[in-house]
Amino acid sequence: MKTRILAAMLAMTAAGAIGAPALADEFSPAVVFDQGGKFDKSFNEAAYNGAERFKKETGTAYREFEITNEGQREQAMRTLVRRGASVIVAVGFSQTAAVDKVAKESPKTKFCLIDDKLDAPNVQSVTFKEEEGSFLVGMAAALASKTAKVGFVGGMDIPLIRNFLTGYEQGVKHVAAGDEVFVNMTGTTPAAWNDPGRGAELAKSQFARGADVVFAAAGATGLGVLQAAADAGKLSIGVDSNQNHVHPGSVLTSMVKRVDVVVYDCMKSAKDGSWKPGHRVVGLKEDGVGYALDDNNRKLIAPEMEAKLEEAKKQIIAGSLAVKPYQP
Repeated sequence: MKTRILAAMLAMTAAGAIGAPALADEFSPAVVFDQGGKFDKSFNEAAYNGAERFKKETGTAYREFEITNEGQREQAMRTLVRRGASVIVAVGFSQTAAVDKVAKESPKTKFCLIDDKLDAPNVQSVTFKEEEGSFLVGMAAALASKTAKVGFVGGMDIPLIRNFLTGYEQGVKHVAAGDEVFVNMTGTTPAAWNDPGRGAELAKSQFARGADVVFAAAGATGLGVLQAAADAGKLSIGVDSNQNHVHPGSVLTSMVKRVDVVVYDCMKSAKDGSWKPGHRVVGLKEDGVGYALDDNNRKLIAPEMEAKLEEAKKQIIAGSLAVKPYQP
């Protein structure tokens, strides 16, 4: 008897993580978060905020799953499909292979893939012009630096993160061609997204070399960079979500990717019937990327600095200032 009761409790716990099966005519969205967790204060949390906005505005609950290892992706998506998910949002390029496979198996289910391109009749994929937003925070770093030395700490060493770096370097050089940019990547596996201790170590090494502003494009690992900057009396730059509030007065700005808007739009369009498959690329023009300015960093971004950033933003949108993406 005890064994049967325990088995029943475990079954209910497992079901609760993803949710009970949906009725046939019930709209049921779902999100599969990437490694680092939905409260990483960065990429995943931006997706979470978008899903929460949809839930609040429509009154429609969503299912969710947080990936903790590579083998869970397909399993989670298949379980969500079996439980009646109408649309599944896959957060992060690491989900591409799983979406490709499960979408083919489940042609009636819609999928939204964030941060990679995938051509399939039931998949909507969205990528960002990270280089444009990173250009602006690179300008901010150079304008704020007193040592003419700034840094960059990336997460997993992949083309996506190199795209942040190349935009950042162009922005720095646009302001001060002679400034140095120190670069470190955290690792070559997905574990690189969730190692704040290593992020702090890399930031400290760059500060020791003279950098006084460091841009962290590293998911939860970047929280260590932000902490190290605050401890050292230096400046940091956040990423994906607005991280200015994490260490007010120490985070110069954040390069925001509007993942929240993409997730919200995906769910909303799937619910109202306007959802379409295909690939979209969003940048400054589409308000898909940008830099964050609020009460937490207002004193760090002087009016003349803001004016220069806004002028560059206008030029990039107009096409008169070209920002090159990363080329492998």
